[in-house]
Amino acid sequence: MAALAPPVAAIRVAVRRALVEAPGPGPVLVACSGGADSLALAAATAFVAPRLGRPAGLVTVDHGLQAGSAERAAAVARWAEQTGFAPVEAVRVHVAGRPGGPEGAARDARYQALAEAGRRYGASAVLTGHTRDDQAETVLLALARGAGPRGLAGMPSRRDLAGVPLLRPFLDVTREQTRTACAVLGLTPWEDPHNVDPSYARARVRSDVLPVLVAALGRGVLDNLARTARLVAADAAVLDDLAADALAKARVPAGSRAGAGGATGARSAGGELVVSTLAGLAPAVRTRVLHAWARELGAPAAALSHRHVAALDALVTDWRGQGAVHLPGGLRVTRRDGHLVPA
Repeated sequence: MAALAPPVAAIRVAVRRALVEAPGPGPVLVACSGGADSLALAAATAFVAPRLGRPAGLVTVDHGLQAGSAERAAAVARWAEQTGFAPVEAVRVHVAGRPGGPEGAARDARYQALAEAGRRYGASAVLTGHTRDDQAETVLLALARGAGPRGLAGMPSRRDLAGVPLLRPFLDVTREQTRTACAVLGLTPWEDPHNVDPSYARARVRSDVLPVLVAALGRGVLDNLARTARLVAADAAVLDDLAADALAKARVPAGSRAGAGGATGARSAGGELVVSTLAGLAPAVRTRVLHAWARELGAPAAALSHRHVAALDALVTDWRGQGAVHLPGGLRVTRRDGHLVPA
């Protein structure tokens, strides 16, 4: 018996670990564009899932941004059906008009489609093919934006996607391994032209920045960037837990403000917050509380930035009688009678 090629073994081991942890009896759905990373993920899942007694389906998303995208999505779907995936679906999404620039808009549309497919089929999880190299790029982009720990934590290996678990089995697998695995398995990946389009920041990091870092610091720099994300993510998770507890303690109890200038704790989904409680928190916890509260009020995550949270924080720590803070989504927050109040 021929020895199994190490890259093929690596992708299968990674998928097996993910499927063992996937909750529930529903199918796992592979998100597959036809590129090397997601094609390797699909191939590994097609091998591993039946051996674990797990049903596996596949969803390919057509963003409609390139000529021939519908035909390419249909070809991926046909391959998936022939490989034994069920269910299989090619989903067309509309990117135009979404916030966040072309990359962010396409990503939001894709994740929305994957979440809807996951709920439609009762999926136990959705799998994506993000690799260690993608994680390194994410950390560098976060550094360039001046992101805090949440950005430097990169992509989590597991997250909730609108009620559906999203798993990233390949965060410890390299892009080179997925490409080699495809070659060994006789698979021909699609080369997305956006991946080398210099108008996209991630493409510039991939083609220009990372090669310079590797040349200057060695191949270990990619592992180190990915390790940084894991370490920061662990710390950020603790801070997020502390912030969740602090947010609960800072809330004005429902009904306790009735009759005080007409305001009530039920004025909005997020209620009101007690300024004196917020002021006693460590800054790293307080800003997380304010960020989470703004999200509860309805501020879109993609548009909620550091400057918005800093303005809310100033209502607590640098109060000079300033006016309302304007948040994304047409929201306003004021300070009144020792409380932060959504207006």
